[in-house]
Formats: sequence, structure tokens, C-alpha cells
Amino acid sequence: MDIKDNIHEIKKELPANVRLVAVSKFHDESEILKAYETGHRLFGESRVQELIEKQPTLPDDIQWHFIGNLQRNKVKFIVPFIKCIHSVDSKRLLHQIERQAAAVDRVIPCLLQIHIAKEDTKAGFTESECWDLLSNGKWREWKHIQLVGVMGMATFTDDENIVRGEFQKLNRFYKKIKEHYFADDPQFKEISMGMSSDYKIAIEEGSTLIRVGSTIFGERE
Repeated sequence: MDIKDNIHEIKKELPANVRLVAVSKFHDESEILKAYETGHRLFGESRVQELIEKQPTLPDDIQWHFIGNLQRNKVKFIVPFIKCIHSVDSKRLLHQIERQAAAVDRVIPCLLQIHIAKEDTKAGFTESECWDLLSNGKWREWKHIQLVGVMGMATFTDDENIVRGEFQKLNRFYKKIKEHYFADDPQFKEISMGMSSDYKIAIEEGSTLIRVGSTIFGERE
């Protein structure tokens, strides 16, 4: 598999408003550098330990996005450099990000992870939980978190109708909270959905950030 060719092929298909997060988990620095050499700068990791081992050894201008389950006790390790956290799935995690980001005097862009799949194993706020969080209004007091959109993962299935329906559901919810809570906030503009198996459907349904790993780097040996 040629990593550089794969990056070029995917980017060639992307609409102007869609960005690619190259998911580099389980892949080593040499493979990441091959993607980097194409001019790509957006990389996604889902394990804190792996990320903090890689980050110091790779170029400083890489924009690291955290896309996996984030434990509260590990937030402090990534806030000094993380560009965006996609997987904010609880109020307690938000509080911890605010606290740790304040300690290093940074503002961290965050996406609210919404549970859209039919699988219980997928994390995220339900729509009603997210609505309750926003309607409470206390999030407006956070000075070190910038809410910039939503993220979701579709059910792992070959049924494209199910996947498409879940992406449509996330887009509808995004538009609803955008209208009610972020109408005057140009930063709230991201819908992170779509992975290697379904990113083309996700783009059709309004994704602005696709998280693609195996289509770029190949399956892990």
C-alpha cells in the first residue's frame, strides 16, 4: 500500500468544506512521516499513551486530534499540545478538560460526541443528555474549552441505509443545537463523522471531518 498515493486519492475526492483526519493509531513514526511528506498535517490518535510517545518525536506543526475514549485522569497529558478533542462524551470530562486546559493556559476545541449507533458499546451523549447540558448554560462560563461541533460513530454494519440514517440523524441534531445555542458562533461548524468504511456516505450527509485510517495506512499487521 502506498500511503502517499492513498492520501492524494482521498483528498482529491473531498469537497472544499471537508477535512481529512488521518488516523495513525497503531502506525509508527515512519508511516506518519510518509503522510506528512504529502503536506498533510491533521492526524488522529485514540490512545493517550501512544500519542504522548509519538508526539515529541514528530514535527511540531502536526495538528493532533484525539478521537478515542478519553479517561479523565489522562486529560492532563494531552492538553499542552492537542489541537482538538472529538470524543467528549460526558459533563465530567468537560470539567476536567476545562481544569487541565486552564492549568496550561490553553483553549481546547472540543466536539460533543453523540450516541447515534444501535450498538451499546459506542460512547456519547444521548440527544436529550446533550440538550440538557447545553440548556443548563454553565458551559458558557468555561474559558478554556471552545465547543466547535459534534462527533458520532455509525453502527458497524454493511447496511448502508442504517449508516446513512444515523449520519442524517447526527446532522439534524447538529443543526438543531447550532440554531438554539450557537447561531452567533462561527466556530461551531464541525460534524465529525465517517471512517474508512463509510466516509463517502458521511460526506454526502454533511460531514466536515472524516476520520480515515486503514484506507490510508492499511490494516495493522
